[in-house]
Amino acid sequence: MQIREIDTRNKGDVRQFLDLPFKIYKENRQWVPPLRPDARKQLDRDTHAFYETSDAVFFMAYSDDDEPIGRIAVLDNERYNQHNNTRTAFFYLFEVVDDFDAAKALFEAAFGWAKKRGLNAILGPKGFTPLNGLGMLTRGFEHRPALGIPYNLPYYPGFVERLGFHEIREVLSGHMDREHHLPDKISIIAEKVRDKRGLVVERYEGRGDLRKAIPKIKELYNGSLTGTSGNAPLTESEIEQMANQILWFADPRLIKILTKDDRPVGFLFAYPDISDALQKTKGELFPFGWLRILIELKTTHWININGAGIIEEYRGLGGTAVLFNEMAESVLAGRYREADLVQIGTENDRMQREMSSFGINFYKSHKIYERPI
Repeated sequence: MQIREIDTRNKGDVRQFLDLPFKIYKENRQWVPPLRPDARKQLDRDTHAFYETSDAVFFMAYSDDDEPIGRIAVLDNERYNQHNNTRTAFFYLFEVVDDFDAAKALFEAAFGWAKKRGLNAILGPKGFTPLNGLGMLTRGFEHRPALGIPYNLPYYPGFVERLGFHEIREVLSGHMDREHHLPDKISIIAEKVRDKRGLVVERYEGRGDLRKAIPKIKELYNGSLTGTSGNAPLTESEIEQMANQILWFADPRLIKILTKDDRPVGFLFAYPDISDALQKTKGELFPFGWLRILIELKTTHWININGAGIIEEYRGLGGTAVLFNEMAESVLAGRYREADLVQIGTENDRMQREMSSFGINFYKSHKIYERPI
């Protein structure tokens, strides 16, 4: 077995790195491939906004007969470390056949690269942008993942735990359908909060309207980090790149921004789920993948509620009730029948209890792991 650092300017190396999951999940009906251009861009140092301030390396494991059997990405996110006063690497895009020695060799290469850069810990799975889902799946393997949320085989968590990683956070995803409405008290609270606090939820009808809201989204995301840890503020390039991804598949009616006197103070985002189309097209846009994906965007009955935040001075004042009530109205008025409420941290026990009380079944669990190096 050999471990090699891949050359991200070599098309053959990049293709092998991107193709490996298709081999590993060949017999798995749940795994959803990423959109191929987005996956390829993560390895493009010339165009991906991450590389303006940070760096990453990509390793692959090969069997004795030179067949790819594993891969891993290791990220040195300098802006994350500056914001959180840490020296931590991320691991991401980890995939491996059921071979612990291959997993161990991949992580040893990751540890070595991180140490050379002066980093003293590694955590993950954690990706390049906030749009990349967090963690390693530990419960809910029988369910298809929401768009962009990691899926892995059941032996992965055992491998990283054998390598000395320990859990530092757990995030849960829940399922809800049209039969489970928000309690009446939520709409009553939302109405009272709107009247008392003067809060307004902006509505968007088209992508042009949504494009104009991008500066507000950046202000909101960065503002919502105040008093929190574990993330980093977005740059102009990063927000532009994320905006282009969001605009590609967003339903503008499901993007909610909470304002006070025209100042953005909170947000809640949901997106149509196109996982079925990605499975059928294997993530490719051409020659006809783009058409199948566009049809799925207009016909899917699933949405992913993924992305929420309120700036510090407005937390605990009822803004969350206003946002969720507005989202519920939009969902019920449309064609959507089922939703994944994606990755709520178990540390947010109050929200967990509230969500459970009106019929949300938290049926998937992801864990983020860390270890010193």
